[in-house]
Amino acid sequence: MTEPLRILITCKTYPQPSLSYQEVVCTAGVREDGKFVRLYPLNFRKQPAEKQFPKYSWISVDAERKSGDPRPESFRPDPASITILNHLDTARNWAARKEVIDLVNETPMCELQKLTQQVKSLGLVKVSSIDDFVIVPDSRTWKPEHEALLKQQNLFDDDLKPIEKVPYRFVCKYKCTAPDCKGHRQSIIDWEFYELYRRMRNEHKDEKIATAKVKEKFINTIASPDKDLHFFVGTVLKHSSWLIIGTFYPKIEKQGRLF
Repeated sequence: MTEPLRILITCKTYPQPSLSYQEVVCTAGVREDGKFVRLYPLNFRKQPAEKQFPKYSWISVDAERKSGDPRPESFRPDPASITILNHLDTARNWAARKEVIDLVNETPMCELQKLTQQVKSLGLVKVSSIDDFVIVPDSRTWKPEHEALLKQQNLFDDDLKPIEKVPYRFVCKYKCTAPDCKGHRQSIIDWEFYELYRRMRNEHKDEKIATAKVKEKFINTIASPDKDLHFFVGTVLKHSSWLIIGTFYPKIEKQGRLF
């Protein structure tokens, strides 16, 4: 049964080829009560401009529970029903965004890994420390069946360029707030990381410079010591593995003295 949802979009992953849907972007966000919602599948780049919402936009959309997906947060959206309501900026140290995100229950990554996907498949994790950020070489081409799909798509859709396969994975090693956390190593599939790489590569014509720029942005901006860093994390249905699908990093607010 379709129901109307009002969601603050917090995560958009890099587009992936799909034999079933041509192309998909895993999109997730939170409702007004702080509960997570995953919108899948969504061929984001095929949507008209007025429906291509940026992150931290409130949207309304009609959606139904996704059959065949046991994850409780998963809904199948009706793309035609998407309406962008408004966008929350970063003014006053992300105040408008924090008002919503503060409603979300934080869960240590160590605890999330003990749960099945049928119980919880999206989470907000407070980062205790960053141990490393590594950029790992990856395949330069999609799987053969996806390459064939993209070639076919290119023949019939001149307006939409095929998705570029970025030949690197962005991996973070960190500790969550669990007292006995021994550390986590997870890939980051946030669209913004891939777009930053592509933009820097195109600007500097050099992959080494581009990867260095991505690492610099993560270390010096997103994970700098003055940031209250949280990761939005989600599972991959087929493998039950957890990935970082978004970041939330306002500055740490120091409480003033009462007296």
